[in-house]
Amino acid sequence: MVKAESDRESQVLNPAAVSVNVNKKIWDVYFNKLLPLFVSSGDDGNYASTAARDLECLQVLSRRIHYGKLVAEVKFRDEWKHYEPAIRARDKKTLMDLLTAPAVEKAVKKRVAKKARIFGQEVKVGDDSDENKGKYKMDPAVVSRFYGDWVIPLTKDVEVQYLLHRLD
Repeated sequence: MVKAESDRESQVLNPAAVSVNVNKKIWDVYFNKLLPLFVSSGDDGNYASTAARDLECLQVLSRRIHYGKLVAEVKFRDEWKHYEPAIRARDKKTLMDLLTAPAVEKAVKKRVAKKARIFGQEVKVGDDSDENKGKYKMDPAVVSRFYGDWVIPLTKDVEVQYLLHRLD
């Protein structure tokens, strides 16, 4: 994280936020769950570019998932009377229930699938036929599933971890 971004977070978040980090889980999910859905095994010899793209993806995922600390802070400030007893009781289940909005999660999964359909289309210059219509670089359903199975749960894990330390 860049210093300016870190400084802004420290002005908004409880100082305990720095201790919340799920990067090891993100690494595991990325290499053991996500990549096998998109790539075939083997060696294409593109080590440098592959490492650079993996690093970019890991950084984006980490930033997206760790924004959960900011989301948790906003939710806490809006409904602190509901969150505070669960935090004091260290009740992870109640915190997770308070944080979970099934309708929002469903909308996020639909949105990412739509973005994958729009921005992940196979496009060939000079080809105006419908031959490539509906062909995607990655399956939008897989992107939606990735969010539903991993990104959203890891984000909520970050939110719960943050809230458990919110009153420290």
